[in-house]
Amino acid sequence: MKRFHRASLSVIFSSALWLLPCVGAHADEFMRVYFGTYTGPKSQGIYQAVFNLSNGQLSTPQLAAETRNPSFLALHPSHKFLYAVGEMSDFQGTKTGAVSAFSIEAETGNLRLLNQQPSGGAGPCHLSLDERGNCVLVANYGSGSVQAVPVLKTGALGEPGVNIQHTGSSVNPKRQTGPHAHQIVPDPGNRFALVCDLGLDKVLVYQMNPLRAMLSPNDPPSASVSSGVGPRHLAFHPRKPFAYVINEMGNSITVFDWEARSGTLREKQMLSTLPQGFAGESYCAEIAVHPGGKFVYGSNRGHDSIAIFRVNAKNGTLDAAGYQATGGKAPRHFAIDPSGRWMIAENQSSDNLLVFRVNKKTGALQQVGAPLTLGSPVCAVFVPLPGGSRN
Repeated sequence: MKRFHRASLSVIFSSALWLLPCVGAHADEFMRVYFGTYTGPKSQGIYQAVFNLSNGQLSTPQLAAETRNPSFLALHPSHKFLYAVGEMSDFQGTKTGAVSAFSIEAETGNLRLLNQQPSGGAGPCHLSLDERGNCVLVANYGSGSVQAVPVLKTGALGEPGVNIQHTGSSVNPKRQTGPHAHQIVPDPGNRFALVCDLGLDKVLVYQMNPLRAMLSPNDPPSASVSSGVGPRHLAFHPRKPFAYVINEMGNSITVFDWEARSGTLREKQMLSTLPQGFAGESYCAEIAVHPGGKFVYGSNRGHDSIAIFRVNAKNGTLDAAGYQATGGKAPRHFAIDPSGRWMIAENQSSDNLLVFRVNKKTGALQQVGAPLTLGSPVCAVFVPLPGGSRN
């Protein structure tokens, strides 16, 4: 791995002074945003920018750490450490990807590499932490496996605790001849880890012991979605027992009731993410529930939009509420800031980022400012500035 880049925060802020309001600028009006990318001619690793919460302006992204294919990022609960997958299949001479731990330098926002561990399989594409930051959970798309890695007191990664290889297939002969773990996330109670496996058309549920970095199959061990839809990502409602799964190949969202005691998912609705009459090729990517719990958003690659849904407060079902073009091609990911006022969408194939203002009453999105250029952006994480508000 090459030496990471050290741009000073003074340079970043000097390039972003136009973001400051004329009067009354405070630290809690700003956040850092880290961007994961696919590396190549236009990108070298993880980038950072300064985001103005008062007006939605984003500074030009600057390189924070040079690392290979950091396609997904996760923030430690302390806000002191950032973790990244290395989406590859040839890490340190083995057929596996990597997981990297970085320390966030408080003054500059640069990332200092602490250490790396193998991801336990090829093509890791997602990672998350349990709510207390005791372990990192990683999903390997290429090999269809998941792994738990302990987090040491220093923020570095310990030796992997458990690796589980999925088996099986589903109906699509091109994309579902074997397992493809696409995401792994802890449940709100921090007792279970849920895995969307695109190749199996299942959401697998594991009992989780974060202190030991251990996973074991739950009973029942999984919930199925419709054959051939390819579950990609899952998001929980912030306050109620509902879970939403976006299906990459089926261009749909499946709504589940979540039984927290038993770790059980029960399907109750499936609906399209595309408008009626759309006949082009499109594939879903990211899903998120608004912090207020009233809206669910999903991204369409091909239709190149964010689909907006209203949440029924009583039963969690969804109603279509509109679409917002993302101003680029293939919005693989988007992120909503903790206050729920802003969304950043990352368009992988057109190398750009856009900011949207979120209407908290209707869920509608309104573009703010011009697109910013960044090579193959595929993940965004908001991080409070030291001493600033955590919203």
